[in-house]
Amino acid sequence: MRIIAGNLKGRRLNPPANLPVRPTTDMARESLFNILNNYVDYEDSSVMDLFSGTGAVAVEFISRGVREVTAVDINSACTDYIKSEASRLDIRNLHVVRADVFDLLKRASRKFDIVFADPPYALADLAKLPGLVFERQVLTDDGIFILEHPREYSFEEHPRFWQHRNYGKVNFTFFAMQLGEE
Repeated sequence: MRIIAGNLKGRRLNPPANLPVRPTTDMARESLFNILNNYVDYEDSSVMDLFSGTGAVAVEFISRGVREVTAVDINSACTDYIKSEASRLDIRNLHVVRADVFDLLKRASRKFDIVFADPPYALADLAKLPGLVFERQVLTDDGIFILEHPREYSFEEHPRFWQHRNYGKVNFTFFAMQLGEE
């Protein structure tokens, strides 16, 4: 996996083969950030990356200049790997939290400009994530929530649905606190 843009552009992440992850492909990550480039001022943004896995999305945000990223994963091998990569790449504004995402959201007390979630596609409560993010008010007033999910899910009826994009097997649904034009 490579970092696509920013001050870490071209750097590679080489996670161990035994991590229980399904990383977002380089092509899908590039497409995601091409969309965000039109709506986000990275330097003024704080990000929470849920189900962070390898941390590739978190590091991509850091590379593009976000103020800070909180990467959350329940698996200690994943959080240990993300911490080691942050150290290797001399990243100081990446906070790694080992926690169950649902428990963390239930007790969340701060707000983020962007929340990205890439849960396991077989996660039983995947469809509950948008509701929980908005119910717990973890987004700023103009915040964006992005959910990566399999094609079997549609969130177009959600009141905060903004847009959906498909890249092969990868689907991104965007939700917004303030719905604007696409």
